[in-house]
Amino acid sequence: MSDSSAHQLHAFGLNHQTAPVAVRERVAFPQERLQPALSALLYATPAEEAVILSTCNRTEIYCKTPHPETVADWLADHHELTGFDLSQYLYHLDGSAAAHHAFRVASGLDSMVLGETQILGQVKQAVRLADEAGTLGPLLNKMFQSTFSVAKAVRSQTGIGERTVSLAAAALKLSADVLGPMNEQQVLFIGAGEMIELVATYFLARHPRAVTIANRSPERGQALAQQLGGRYLPLSELPLALAQHDVIVSSTASHLPLIGKGMVERALRERKHRPMVMIDLAVPRDIEPEVARLEDVFLYTVDDLGKVTQENKDSRQLAVEEAESIITRHVEDFLGWIAARSVVPTIRSLREQAEHYRQLELEKALRALNRGDEPTKVMEQLSQSLMNKWLHHPVQALNQTRGSTRQSLVDAIRHLFPENPA
Repeated sequence: MSDSSAHQLHAFGLNHQTAPVAVRERVAFPQERLQPALSALLYATPAEEAVILSTCNRTEIYCKTPHPETVADWLADHHELTGFDLSQYLYHLDGSAAAHHAFRVASGLDSMVLGETQILGQVKQAVRLADEAGTLGPLLNKMFQSTFSVAKAVRSQTGIGERTVSLAAAALKLSADVLGPMNEQQVLFIGAGEMIELVATYFLARHPRAVTIANRSPERGQALAQQLGGRYLPLSELPLALAQHDVIVSSTASHLPLIGKGMVERALRERKHRPMVMIDLAVPRDIEPEVARLEDVFLYTVDDLGKVTQENKDSRQLAVEEAESIITRHVEDFLGWIAARSVVPTIRSLREQAEHYRQLELEKALRALNRGDEPTKVMEQLSQSLMNKWLHHPVQALNQTRGSTRQSLVDAIRHLFPENPA
């Protein structure tokens, strides 16, 4: 690895702090398209390594490349954003700043929910997919292995996770604020992934009147419904079932909205305009934004829930400072690893030169012994020749340089060859 590795480490992205959900959904990568996207990135740019992290709150590209500007251009081209100025939402970090950011992300310090743990699993999944796609490489592999160690240390050594208000808890709070006690409500969960399972766990603790799982895959949907003590509903029956539910929570990987304004209008008429809470945790969104304009519908996106999760943030400031300290130490360790890797070619070259000298002098000594020369004299000549060859270049450099360059050489030689070696 060259000594420029740290300078070639880059992170690009946008998140809930820099871009609204309407922009984030335009650059999101569905899981099944991540590996082809990684291959396309390395094919279309000079990037040597790449990892793409895409969640409801962020899309980030970590890469090793000498030309980072090409990666930002690729992101816009890949999502066909011609004429759209994506740069106003993007951040770009390099070197130690990129590593620091990755460590903060995996530790939950850069999340909408401070200290949340789901992001670590998402980072691990992104790294696994990059590894399978053949785009991980030694630099990013080391950085992300360090990232996992940092996240574990932050979780175990600080109180960052204490009193964490998750998106799931925020969804429950908003629903109860609008509709009242949850034990009087019927809840529909659309999707059967990790986010839905997490949110459903929070809602079940309040004993809703009924729980329904709607999912594209019957196997996964039925399994989750059984686990939650609810019933399964095929997505094809969603238009008819919508009116029967008071709370709808959706988080799927669909590229297009599953619930449109017309569908909700029909459900409201059937409900005689009893209020509905709709929570869209998906990016891209599962529910058309126009639904929010309807009376008697309370539609919340991940950005809306993020505002609720700020409560308790101040009480964890000390834990944040402790976590930042851990992260800083690990960034220094990672940079030390890069520096150590950068001298590997020099060490290899030095050893190869030493081996060359050794072989030459050994062959010369063996020939002398075969001629019958006295062994002691042969050994003396071997040691003298090796010493002269090793000292030739340093002595020559000292004799031929002047001023500060000579003094630098003197200092280096004194450091490398102490006067009283052990």
